[in-house]
Amino acid sequence: MSGLDLSGLRSGPSQVWGAIRLVPLLRAEPVTDLRLHREVYEDGPATVAAGGRTTYTSYIPHGFVADWTGDGSPAAAYGSQLGDGRGPVDCAPLHLPRKLAQRRGKGRAPGGGPVSLRFLPLHLALDGYLALHFGGPSVVWEEWTRRAVREGLSPRAETAYRGGQVRGLGDALRIFEIHPDQCGVLVYAADALAGAFVVPHPDDYRALHPSLLHDLYGELIHQYALYSRVPVPEFTSRITAEYITSLAELRSAAERRRQEWEAQHDALMAGDLLDASYDVRQVYRMGRFRLSRFLPPFALHRTQHIGETITDGKGRVVYLKTFRLSDKQVRRGHVLRQLARHDWHPGDTAAAMGITAQELMRRVQHLGFEGLLKEHG
Repeated sequence: MSGLDLSGLRSGPSQVWGAIRLVPLLRAEPVTDLRLHREVYEDGPATVAAGGRTTYTSYIPHGFVADWTGDGSPAAAYGSQLGDGRGPVDCAPLHLPRKLAQRRGKGRAPGGGPVSLRFLPLHLALDGYLALHFGGPSVVWEEWTRRAVREGLSPRAETAYRGGQVRGLGDALRIFEIHPDQCGVLVYAADALAGAFVVPHPDDYRALHPSLLHDLYGELIHQYALYSRVPVPEFTSRITAEYITSLAELRSAAERRRQEWEAQHDALMAGDLLDASYDVRQVYRMGRFRLSRFLPPFALHRTQHIGETITDGKGRVVYLKTFRLSDKQVRRGHVLRQLARHDWHPGDTAAAMGITAQELMRRVQHLGFEGLLKEHG
């Protein structure tokens, strides 16, 4: 288990539009040997070939292409297409993906030139969540059906909302200022953290800023934005003029206020994301960078995120995209992990959770896994 190392990034002043709050993430020294650009999928079924005979069908408006160099020299970010060739998709089912990261071309470019990798933003993270103990029971205990052992948790599906359907997000992205050093953003709905987005370079962020409208957001975030009738408060900071006698003192006071905001935001508003430990699985090695996805500990009664990262050789986050799970999705992950930890034995699992076996079976059924149970289970 490990945390997210966002060293090199700092939180800027937030901007508010209705229930939406955007907190820019600023990077003083941009990463130049890894660049991201967007690949738009045109008209037709939302299907991406995943190698061999496997395809992944879901709501896929775009993929990200990461270009990096092996010798540390700058990598160019090629022109991003920001148009969406299809009509809007309000809400889409997500099915189990297979291979969602593909290298472009063969071998390494001569002279340490850029190499490319195409991956589907957020779908790497959703792959990890949907595949969580997908094989189902490892032992045919009395409560499980033989079909459950043979076919596992098939099919697994979750529902997500397109960013365009999150009330106020489109206006916020259109109106808000993009800072010169901005390399990311934290998106809040009714001051609940909806997701984080980080890229290597300010030019990448300016090109990919509108892509947040085509990202996936959970049902909880959609509801928070839809039903929140009171705008979230703007956080303002005041400097007492009587203590300021020079420009240097004014500059120092402004810097202290900035640091206070950053510390309070990171600890209070983003603490559940930044302070948590994650189960990180590497997906692809890209020179000195690593593309990985992560799952939370599925601790109950806590805000939990899944996501994907690209980290450098020191483990610092260069790219990040997260998806906030609903309470029910956290409970699903929690129950599945407890079952797998105890070889899917209902009695042992229930004892470890401090409940009865009958209550565990009721929870399994309530969480949508009734297909695993025998009729008398």
